[in-house]
Parts: sequence; C-alpha cells; structure tokens
Amino acid sequence: MLAKLYIQFLKFGAFTFGGGWSIVAQMKEIYVNRDKIITDEELLDITSIGRSLPGTMIGNIAMFFGHRMAGFWGGVACMFGMITVPMIVLILITSFYTAFQSNLWVASAMRGVRTAVAPVILSALMGMVKSAFKFPPCYVIALVMFGLYFFLRMSPVWLVIIGAVLGLMMCEFYERRSH
Repeated sequence: MLAKLYIQFLKFGAFTFGGGWSIVAQMKEIYVNRDKIITDEELLDITSIGRSLPGTMIGNIAMFFGHRMAGFWGGVACMFGMITVPMIVLILITSFYTAFQSNLWVASAMRGVRTAVAPVILSALMGMVKSAFKFPPCYVIALVMFGLYFFLRMSPVWLVIIGAVLGLMMCEFYERRSH
C-alpha cells in the first residue's frame, strides 16, 4: 500500500502545475470518479483542511490523504512521492537558472503550461462547488465571502472563522427543521 501511494503521488508531483488545485482535480478523477475510494465531500474536507493548515496546500493534502489511507507512514509516503519530482526539477533549474532565465523556449513552454492548467483547476473547482453547497444559503454565503475578500480585502482567517460559524448555524437550522 505504501509503495502504491508513493508511486501515485510521485505521478501527481510530476504533473501538478498551477498550485494545489491541480492535485485536487487529479485526485478527484482517480480516487472519487475511478476508484471510488472517497466521495466528493470527503475530498472537499481533505482540501479544506489542507488549505486551512500552515504550509503548502499540496503537502498538507498529500499528508492528510496518505494518513487516512495507511496511517502515519501512508502520509509520509504520499508526501515524499509528491515532492520527489518537483525537488529534482527545482535542483536542476536552480543549478542552471541563468541559462533558463532568458531562454525564449522555456518561457514559452511555461506560458503554455499555465494556459493548460487553468481549465483543469476550473473543472476541479466546479465539482467541489456542487458538493460543498449542500443547502441553498451556501450560495449566498459564498458570494458574500467573495465580496468581503475581493472588495473589502478581509483577512482569509476571518472569512474561515465566519464561514465556520455560519456553517454551524446553518447545520443547526436544517437539523431542527428536519425534526
């Protein structure tokens, strides 16, 4: 199991461009859609925790998912699988940075990668929105949170706290309403 987790996250690490949302899209395709090991909601929970903790989203998600699948060593296997390829690439790039810095071909390839990653990230986001918004007020709360962040530049820490409180209130409301 540890070797399987390491290899899968090694593949994720080799093809995760554009930040943490790219790994979420890959995990959704494999673990939710294909293997049905976890649900959309569980992936959303893992992602939410990964985004909320200190450190990188990708590393947190890898550790959390691996721990869920195979305990502490499963988390370590996923984490090391996730960082192996990027670490090798980063060592090579930093070793030859001056040669890569002004190379037109490298710059053009990176622009192409960024344009290919955008739809993958958007696809993952759309799938998560469907599973995240269990109750109709969730859409209103999300729009308000977006406005608070985008227009008023409210701290994400406060948005998370407010979101948690509103989530608890909403859960209580719907729980009482069902009884």
